[in-house]
Amino acid sequence: MNVDLVFNYFTSLTNVQKEHLIGLEALYQDWNKKINVVSRKDIDELYLRHVLHSLGIAKIQQFNEGASVLDVGTGGGFPGIPLAILFPETQFTLVDAIGKKIKVVQEVIDGLQLKNVTAIHTRVEDLDGKFDFIVSRAVAAMPTFVRWTKGKIKKESAHERKNGILYLKGGDLTEELKDYRTVQVFDLNEYFKEDFFETKKVVYLPLK
Repeated sequence: MNVDLVFNYFTSLTNVQKEHLIGLEALYQDWNKKINVVSRKDIDELYLRHVLHSLGIAKIQQFNEGASVLDVGTGGGFPGIPLAILFPETQFTLVDAIGKKIKVVQEVIDGLQLKNVTAIHTRVEDLDGKFDFIVSRAVAAMPTFVRWTKGKIKKESAHERKNGILYLKGGDLTEELKDYRTVQVFDLNEYFKEDFFETKKVVYLPLK
């Protein structure tokens, strides 16, 4: 599936944003041959399984100019890089504990000349700073993730929605989320019609 899939759902992109999104494919194809950060099957469906999936967060939350977003366990740069393309006035920090993954992320950032993204090779527990939102894509069960990111969210909100975690997850989350009274779950199949999104969700957990 090609980049038009993304353009169909995000119709007010600038030419620069379109160029950046188009540029993702060649960069990931090239770097994935050297350092395998995306599975062989997924690289052929990059725009469906990675780019559009990442941008599901944007259907739930728009990020303001000057806001700061932390992507934890970014892997090959998802959801952080597609979101950074969509929100060029928002600052994104992408962290991963695996150095080779951050190397690929940095090469993609450099290849696209993205000015609003910083990639850091670290564990989130060792990272300094606080952020408006924390995003991620199913790197751990929610209780573990909340523990990892404790103290990393700013108390003062600059958006209508309270600062917190925006987490891409799939499947039945009843047990995992049962202790969180304020959690909201958004089904991505309400925004995207492809079968891939049938069980995919964005989980929003506001700061206490």
